[in-house]
Amino acid sequence: MHHTFHIPVLGLGYSVDTPIKVAHYGISSVMSIVDDEMIERMRKHHTIANGEVFTPIHTNEDDFRSRRITAYLNLVDRIVDKNFEALKKQSFEDGTELNRYFQLLPEHSALKQEYILMYETESITQKQLLQATLKSQLAKGAIDVNIMSKVDKLNKDVYGENLADEFSDASAALRGFAQSTLSSSLVLSAGMNPRLYNYLESFADFFPDQQGHYKKQIILKVSDFRSAFIQAKYLAKKGIWVSEFRIESGLNCGGHAFATDGFLLGPILEEFKLKKQEMLSELFALYQAALNAKDIVIDKIPALRITVQGGIGTAREDEFLLKHYEVDATGWGSPFLLVPEVTNVDEKTLQDLTHADSSDYYVSNSSPLGVLFNNFKRSSAEKQRLERIAKGRPGSPCKKKYLVSNTEFTAEPICTASRQYQNLKIKQIQSLGLTATEREEQINAVTEKLCLCEGLSTSTLIKHQLLTTRENHAVSICPGPNLAWFSKIHKLTEMVDHIYGRIDLLSDVVRPNMFINEIALYVAHYQKDMALNALRIDTKKQKYLEKFRTQLVQGVEYYKALIPQFTRETEAYREAMMRQLKAFEQQLLQTELASIHA
Repeated sequence: MHHTFHIPVLGLGYSVDTPIKVAHYGISSVMSIVDDEMIERMRKHHTIANGEVFTPIHTNEDDFRSRRITAYLNLVDRIVDKNFEALKKQSFEDGTELNRYFQLLPEHSALKQEYILMYETESITQKQLLQATLKSQLAKGAIDVNIMSKVDKLNKDVYGENLADEFSDASAALRGFAQSTLSSSLVLSAGMNPRLYNYLESFADFFPDQQGHYKKQIILKVSDFRSAFIQAKYLAKKGIWVSEFRIESGLNCGGHAFATDGFLLGPILEEFKLKKQEMLSELFALYQAALNAKDIVIDKIPALRITVQGGIGTAREDEFLLKHYEVDATGWGSPFLLVPEVTNVDEKTLQDLTHADSSDYYVSNSSPLGVLFNNFKRSSAEKQRLERIAKGRPGSPCKKKYLVSNTEFTAEPICTASRQYQNLKIKQIQSLGLTATEREEQINAVTEKLCLCEGLSTSTLIKHQLLTTRENHAVSICPGPNLAWFSKIHKLTEMVDHIYGRIDLLSDVVRPNMFINEIALYVAHYQKDMALNALRIDTKKQKYLEKFRTQLVQGVEYYKALIPQFTRETEAYREAMMRQLKAFEQQLLQTELASIHA
């Protein structure tokens, strides 16, 4: 890859066709393949737009989910190929897409240096040779896909009979990718799913060919070294190699947030850096043995990339991560929500994002998955949720059912964001004889849940005019808190220039270092957890909070020692970081003392 950044998955629909917009420029991106209904609509849209004949795949057809996903991915693959071939045929005249390809590259790229040399060369013969060489080195960006491993509902056929495990939501999505024409990676996130991981063995494309090449690869999105290593070993024993660990900040990211046990991004990256070679050796021994059992011979350790994402906001932060931690690339997600030519954000939501401040971004318990979720107070879905509560009709109609999991009141799983569940749960709470304060607290916890199956796809459908007037137009969006510092709509070129330091989109903004921003989120989370459990803490929870606090204290000490390494920053910048770290130390001490006295 010529670029040193990628665009991670954004919601269900925000990046669902991003590869069509950026892959021909050599920029890699990730699409979600959770919502096959939205994907089918987008397939129709792009099929017609590209002059092809659209043949629908209906829900009463066998294996419709997997087939819809395969058909869409094949379409995206064809469109990207068409765009890329058209770009390669262009001349190096001013204003062409071919020139834009090279202009977007980072200055340190060898290909960018050759491009500059070509323009400076006066000899026509030499210039033509250089142009041919440049074109021969063009490469598409990766068209990667994402599955949240644990969003894996078991399904029934049209007669109500249970289908086999391979027709579960995650397994069908995996099969949809595996049977596509794409040569790219499957990003697995949200933890380990043995059923899904076992199913990977069913597809030859995940194993090396005779030349040691892989048609399809596995990327694990992880938030700490230990869980990454456990998952990679599990897969290696099955002959599946993890080609990349995509390390994401637990809280300073978009979408679902995983607070881990207080592990901060810097120390996590340090551990990967120090233990990478040892880990590679152990993984390869397991992997080689598993392949030998399948009569596949491999003698060389395959590549294993380390990348990082979550809260990166400036070119200097990006550069520091690449150089100090020796990561292979970085991920820039939420800022691209403000780049309409790259992502799908409807106009109303786009304007709300540009006028938002830091108080509009918050970590919530809105997700039916029971995992923390980065929410946006100005979203129309959040406003609709509050309106429904005010009308005495909390909860959402549950149509897509991707997140059904609760069987507290029903034989069949239902979603905790659904109107059905919330009505049943509120009735139960009202019958418990609680105090008014306790009752309100518990009901608020129930009604906080938000429908994400529809909301995270709606903006995409609005933007492409694919919603009917009778359908719900409420939009859910889940930016990382880092987006609070970005407040203008930008072009692709501007955002890429910002990433590579050619321009500074935050020049008029006072913004703390990304590590400081992350610690602030973790300390706030710890303080909130302490306050919630002050009166009813048990031994298990107490040990968890003590471990969480210990990791935070150690993380602060780590960053204090790291500050001298920020050599590109001013002395005032480093001094501000030290003051902020000492303030966090004081906050942690005060919270600890308050809990002891309580």
